[in-house]
Amino acid sequence: MYRAIAKNKRNTAFTILFFLLIVGGLGWLAGAIYRSWTITIFVVLFSAGYALLQYFTADKQAIAMSGAIELRSKADHPRLWRIVENLAITTGTPMPKVYLVNDPAPNAFATGRDPQHASVAATTGLLEIMDDAELEGVMAHELGHVRNYDIRLSMIVFGLVVAVGFIADIFVRMAFFGGNRNNQNPVLLVVGLVAMLIAPLVATLVQLAVSRQREYLADATGALTTRHPEALARALLKLEQYGRPMQKQNSSMAHLWIADPLKPGVIDRLFATHPPIPQRVERLHEMGGSF
Repeated sequence: MYRAIAKNKRNTAFTILFFLLIVGGLGWLAGAIYRSWTITIFVVLFSAGYALLQYFTADKQAIAMSGAIELRSKADHPRLWRIVENLAITTGTPMPKVYLVNDPAPNAFATGRDPQHASVAATTGLLEIMDDAELEGVMAHELGHVRNYDIRLSMIVFGLVVAVGFIADIFVRMAFFGGNRNNQNPVLLVVGLVAMLIAPLVATLVQLAVSRQREYLADATGALTTRHPEALARALLKLEQYGRPMQKQNSSMAHLWIADPLKPGVIDRLFATHPPIPQRVERLHEMGGSF
């Protein structure tokens, strides 16, 4: 299991490096087309700045978009609080803020920039269908995201994806509606425009790939924490069986949930924020045999 976790971390690091090359390449193309390296510098600084802004504010945005209500004490929901508290003690993780989302769709997510500033949330629908062992598996998965710093990575990648799309849109509009093209190389201009149109799609695919790898890693971490991968496997099967779209849907935070909150079982695998549940369950069954 430790080898699988290490492999997922290496693969994610390579994916993020590729993503940063997309951002740098987009800036270089823009500078070459408009013959101004000031544009290249702007692209890099803007992308880094936006990612930094997301680093400090995205968790609050996610909580607000989900409509989650913070549990101030154990008395607000003893069962959920107790399970999260026990997992935090077991793993030596600081107790995260705990939120409840009033939604019949079973789901859960984690957010924050590090274990010291983390939050976990579960829907009322999740609490209704899960027994204690299954709920523990789900929340161990979410704390796995916290312990693996997935929450930080997800926020930064999301910020960069938005920045790439925004910058590409500006450059395409400039190419068609503004500027003097007399001194521009037409071949370079065409290549640059194609790259700028494709870049947001490629960046989105990279984001989805990162999200899918992190789900596998969080499953492995959660199973290692509880020493009961079969419980998490049962929970995932229930999520697949009883899954439904969230009442408050937002594609920008879809990658945060343990199950796809938009169209469970419908979205094509290439554009899915989560790996297929049967594959996740199969991996958990394999892990169970190694304990």
